[in-house]
Amino acid sequence: MNQILRPDERFGLALRDLYHRHGYQPYRMSKFEAYDLYVRNKSFLVSENIITFTDTNGQLMALKPDVTLSIVKNAPPAGGALQKVYYHENVYRTSPAAMGYREIMQTGLECTGNLDLCALSEVLSLAAESLALLNNGEYLLDLGHMGVVSGLLEGQEERIRRELLLEMGRKNAPAIRTVCAQAGICHDLAETLCRLALLYGAPETVLPQLKELGPAVRPALEELESLCSLLKEKGLSRNLRLDFSIVNDMNYYTGVIFRGYLPGLPSGVLAGGRYDNLLRRMGKQGGAIGFAVYLDQLERLDKDTEYDVDVLLLYSAQDDPAAVNREAERLAAQNKTVRTDRSIPQNLRYREMIHFKGDAQ
Repeated sequence: MNQILRPDERFGLALRDLYHRHGYQPYRMSKFEAYDLYVRNKSFLVSENIITFTDTNGQLMALKPDVTLSIVKNAPPAGGALQKVYYHENVYRTSPAAMGYREIMQTGLECTGNLDLCALSEVLSLAAESLALLNNGEYLLDLGHMGVVSGLLEGQEERIRRELLLEMGRKNAPAIRTVCAQAGICHDLAETLCRLALLYGAPETVLPQLKELGPAVRPALEELESLCSLLKEKGLSRNLRLDFSIVNDMNYYTGVIFRGYLPGLPSGVLAGGRYDNLLRRMGKQGGAIGFAVYLDQLERLDKDTEYDVDVLLLYSAQDDPAAVNREAERLAAQNKTVRTDRSIPQNLRYREMIHFKGDAQ
């Protein structure tokens, strides 16, 4: 069965099984959602480009560019229990790597309600386990915390914060210094932001370097230290790195924020974070955290996709059809994919070409 399934299908099934085994329930949504849901929350979206159409009732609708917004909109009021859901959905958005719109398969999960360290560490653990499942344990999970950056930038106007977040995401120390100088931010804070943007490494190496950042960031650092400790206890710290250049819109993200990477892929295959402010924007209490795995990226990892078939079996018009069929069945019994043909098909990728020579072969 695995040979028939595409990588996104195969890994999508494995991820859903992982989340289901941890008590997450499936979430289904329509392909279409009212456009105003997305236009009011464009800052939360990966891409602001949205495919729209007018429904038969005259309402402007959107072909879904995101799943999280729908989950948050439909989340029940925070109570004693958490809402834990997972999804496997197509989203429609533009891609930096390709021109035009793309249909992208995502698998992910969301946890909303009264979050605590246990819930936060579970989501981070499942993110790490998802990455390990995708590539036999070879991955990196980069973890940051918006509370550290927001604590340092407390009191700055939104435009300045936005510019600094952009340059921190680029790890652009000279630009950070320039923005700070133009905004009248003191030299010491500018240098702290530069060091933070460039800081990267294992928790035991990075955390001691953050002790002197001051009381404004202490709650965030304490939470981060606790989460790293819990992941270490689960045996998931070997592939964990702290990276404070992982930043996003402070109007939405409030806590831990993370990205997952696999060897051989130029961009992240997993993205997630805590986004309590989005919940509040929609008139709901509590917290929210989740992540998505971008399954379209996995095509490049699948070794088998280099070839369309294992064996191209070429025969001639003079060959006995029954004998050709027997040889194809013999090869298929060796767990090989086989294509029989009288000539080499254009653009067919094959591991091995065999010229049929009769039953004596």
